[in-house]
Amino acid sequence: MSKASESQLASMVMMIRPAGFESNPMTAETNTFMVETSKPPSEQQAEAVREFDGLVQVLRAAGIEVVVIEDKAEPHTPDAIFPNNWISTHADGRVVLYPMEAENRRTERRRDVIDYLGASCGRLVTEVIDLSGHEAAGHFLEGTGSMVLDRVNRIAYACVSSRTHFDPLGDFAQRMNYDVIVFDAVDDDGLPIYHTNVLMNIGERFAVICDAAIPRAEQREAVLARLHETGHEIIHLSYAQLHAFAGNMLELRNRDGDRVVAMSEQAWNSLDDRQRELLAENGRIVYSPIKTIETSAGGSVRCMLAEIHLPAKGAPQA
Repeated sequence: MSKASESQLASMVMMIRPAGFESNPMTAETNTFMVETSKPPSEQQAEAVREFDGLVQVLRAAGIEVVVIEDKAEPHTPDAIFPNNWISTHADGRVVLYPMEAENRRTERRRDVIDYLGASCGRLVTEVIDLSGHEAAGHFLEGTGSMVLDRVNRIAYACVSSRTHFDPLGDFAQRMNYDVIVFDAVDDDGLPIYHTNVLMNIGERFAVICDAAIPRAEQREAVLARLHETGHEIIHLSYAQLHAFAGNMLELRNRDGDRVVAMSEQAWNSLDDRQRELLAENGRIVYSPIKTIETSAGGSVRCMLAEIHLPAKGAPQA
């Protein structure tokens, strides 16, 4: 299979409006970004909905097409607000479904959502590739949380963790014709970083990365070298910025064709003036406060956005 061209930036994103958001005990052990809370689930849910709606409003005001899907009350899926872990879509019409570590996250995978993208959003779905069978062997790959995709150059960057294993990663790479760059990454306490997308993000012309979190020099140099080779200006993040979710931003394209860089308010506040300038050279920066989502669930804006790269029906496929 040839390496078909694909835009790095999506102009449509899917978001899941939560029905039962709360801190998930099944993910807490491996997600050091989660902060223990005494708030009851009902309060966490109410605050998460307010934050969710606020982010949707900010994105739409910036010209991003946002498809909002309502979560279902049953089965209870406390992390449904993070759909990028179970689905990715691609410019050739393929949809990939992923194996999830936490059992109560596996029911987030919804075929009715895929049908909705085709029937109601006018997008073409040519094939659904279901990698969830790897769960039977205890092997996981949590979508574009586990992988940060350079779609233009067909490179998947992935840090190894309990949620990111070699077998499903190789399966994805073979089926989707991606090269893979695998590395170890740890936080400032030496604990594995659970998802690659809190460590780094790749835009059209820039990449943000907390490369200090890659302890092995040869791996760190290999990652940075590949980013340089593919023409990305590298914006280095500190550990403090990593913990403020500055690595969990996402560049998008709005209805006018302009670039938009989306992040949380906490991430924005952590950046210094030079970093803000570099990002602003690439696109309009938008941010929104999502503190409850970040602390209770250990994920941020990028985790909440499932990019829709599917072609419009009747449009030439990539």
